[in-house]
This record gives sequence, structure tokens and C-alpha cells, in this order.
Amino acid sequence: MGETGKSLRSPKSLRSPLGRARGLGSAKEGVNHWWAQRMTALALIPLGLWLVASLVCLAGADYAAVTAWLAAPTSVGAISLTILAVVYHAILGMQVVIEDYIHTPATKLVLMVGLQLGGFAIATAAIVSLLVIAFAG
Repeated sequence: MGETGKSLRSPKSLRSPLGRARGLGSAKEGVNHWWAQRMTALALIPLGLWLVASLVCLAGADYAAVTAWLAAPTSVGAISLTILAVVYHAILGMQVVIEDYIHTPATKLVLMVGLQLGGFAIATAAIVSLLVIAFAG
């Protein structure tokens, strides 16, 4: 017991009640970023295994067989999900690196905007290319 008759608090209880209720740390972002990165990593396990198994089965196939496989809704859908998950996971990881190691606010802003735009451009180009090969090829 302390001087006021209350028991001594643990360091975790020094947070405000509102901060404890929201789960926010010093960055005021909570665990959303951490959780999103873990969920994309978890989603990439079955998607990656499916993609590798599919590519192994297509080894030695000609262009017509691969485009026929890509034209199937399950194939184009699963590859699109894989592309989106990979790009989003990479953006989340690079965002942490930029936030941790770039200390100039202007440079950080430029890199963060470039990262978002670059990730969007890569995902868009990959999915459009996939659709062109699948349906116009």
C-alpha cells in the first residue's frame, strides 16, 4: 500500500482509462497496422501454396494451356487475390521501415505517398496484365 492507502500501480496501469479502452499506444494507432500485416501473411500461406502447386502442374504446358487455365474464374480470382495480398503486405512492411528510419518529415511524406502510389501502380499493372493474358490472349 502506498501513502494514500491505495496499492501501488503497475506500469501498465499508468495509461489513461480511455487509452486502455481503445488499446492505443504512444503512436495512437493501436494494433491495426500490426494486425493487417499478420492477416496478409496468414492469407499468403494458402494462396502461395496454391500458386506454387498450380505452377508445378503447369510446368511444360504450352501457351494455350496456360491461358485456358488463367481464363478459369477460380484461377484468375486466386491469382488476383495473391497479387493484392503480396502488394499490400509489402506496402505495410515498407511503411514500417520508412516510419522507423526516415526522420525528416518532408522526406517521410514523399516516400509514404510514393510507396502508396507505387504499390497501387504495381497491383494495377499486374492484374490488368493477368486479365489481358487470360481473356485477350
